[in-house]
Amino acid sequence: MIHLKSMSITLILSFSLLLTGCGSNGDEARDSGNVDEGTTNIGKELDYTITGIEPGAGTTELARNTLEEYENLEGWELQEGSTAGMLTALGEAIDNEEPIIITGWTPHWIFASYNLKYLDDPRGTFGGEENINTIARTGLEDDMPNAYKILDRFQWEVEDMEAVMLEAQDTTFEEAANKWIEENQDKVEKWTEGIEKVDGQEIELVSTPWDTERSSGAVIEAVLKKQGFDVKITPVDPAVMFQAVADGEADASLAPWLPLTHGSFYEKHKENIVDLGENLTGAKIGMVVPQYMNIDSIEDLQPKE
Repeated sequence: MIHLKSMSITLILSFSLLLTGCGSNGDEARDSGNVDEGTTNIGKELDYTITGIEPGAGTTELARNTLEEYENLEGWELQEGSTAGMLTALGEAIDNEEPIIITGWTPHWIFASYNLKYLDDPRGTFGGEENINTIARTGLEDDMPNAYKILDRFQWEVEDMEAVMLEAQDTTFEEAANKWIEENQDKVEKWTEGIEKVDGQEIELVSTPWDTERSSGAVIEAVLKKQGFDVKITPVDPAVMFQAVADGEADASLAPWLPLTHGSFYEKHKENIVDLGENLTGAKIGMVVPQYMNIDSIEDLQPKE
């Protein structure tokens, strides 16, 4: 933007300066992180705030690190609160076509409901593609071989999880999971084929409290119950999840995001857990904005003035 310091500047000079500004506004818009054709500074509009989720989430830890690693994010803050609060803020911003930057992840139903995009992360502070793994306590294979086999075989796609998450917005996760199972018997049969049913054997899973894991938890709970297991799922923070499985207080979890999001917890406990591998590939975490925002990279943002 051209700032005139004197009313005595001639019309010719003003016009020349205006042309110069217009000639470079494409680069300036990208450099200043602007929306609405470069007329509004995103940082000022957002009070230099990223809308985040719970303090104990791996996503939050990555977002904090991102604010430290990018010099252009000096003065920006991460608003930590709840996933529900973030979703409310996102919905309200989109309804009013206002700017917002959230910490988001895939799979998630918001990508099916809204037109969103990830900001490029040139420094890779949010990591690349993530997997969601299944881990079990040592000894589970001997104690519960039937459950172990089902957990080991459990694998589905991003689209599967998002379908359950989206359906659960209008119903319960239990109902959404049962509907998905009815519509995907071919996948479920691969998990249970040749495995004998049990009679009320108890199994306890630990998970994180977010909709991604509520979806996988609801599906595996329904599958295990049909096989005769008495299933209990306890939602906990990621640190507690790994600790519980490592200590044998819980039998298994389908919730670890690896290699980066929960990587520090995995490294701490990997000698005392059994990693059954990925149950979902193609997961992702990062800063997410509505498509209507004229910004493509974290580097497009400017430090607080």
